[in-house]
Order: sequence, then C-alpha cells, then structure tokens
Amino acid sequence: MSHSIGLMIESLVAVLLAVTIGYCMLLNRRLRRLRADELSLKATISELITATEIAERAVGGLKLAVRECDQDLGERLKAAERFSADIARQIAAGEDILGRLRRIALATRPAAASEEAPDAKATLAAAQAFAERSRALASRAA
Repeated sequence: MSHSIGLMIESLVAVLLAVTIGYCMLLNRRLRRLRADELSLKATISELITATEIAERAVGGLKLAVRECDQDLGERLKAAERFSADIARQIAAGEDILGRLRRIALATRPAAASEEAPDAKATLAAAQAFAERSRALASRAA
C-alpha cells in the first residue's frame, strides 16, 4: 500500500506540475500581449505629444494672425471715418455753395419773370434731391 500511495502522490504532483506549466504558458502569452500593447501605447502617446506641439504652434500662429487682422481692421476703420468726415465736410460746403447760388439767382431775376419761377422751383427741388442723395451715400460709406 505504501507503494501505491507514493505513486498517487507522485501522479498528483505531476498533474499539478503540468497544470502549473500550462498556466505559466498562458501568463507568458498575456505578458507578451501586454508588452506589445505597451509599445503601441508608447507610440500613441508619442504621436499625441507631437500632435499637441503642432496644435500649440498653430494656435500661436492663429493668435498672431488675429492680432494683425485686428490692427489692419482698426486702421481701415480709422481711414473710413476720416473719409466719411471729409465727405460730410464736402457735402456741407456744397450745400453752402448751392444756397449762395440760389440766393444769387433769385436776386438777379427780375420780379416780372414770374412765369420762370416754376423752373427755379424745379431746379431747387433737383438740388435738394441731389443733396439728400449725397447725404445718403455719405452715411452708407460711414
């Protein structure tokens, strides 16, 4: 009997050893996959770092472009305001000249030429319409 108990114990140890070897092989495969995943993860992290650096440079370039555009737009706005003021002054001067011309024309006409008065009224209306159109164009330009 002692011989059969020894054989059973040895068989049990052999089976346990075979199970241990199988389990070690399984762990070895899992460790290989984990190492391969680790390498791919390192590659992914490296790509992310590179992409982040590129994005940071692009954001810096965009900020610079925005500053330049803002400065250029400000200069253009100031120039437009100057042109608008110049146009407004010119319109005011034109209206002043038109008023003087009207007074001169009315002063030089004889009082008896009343039949020509409708022509003067039409000319005055046309001059006023022209002045209004000029003001409208000046306000659009501003």
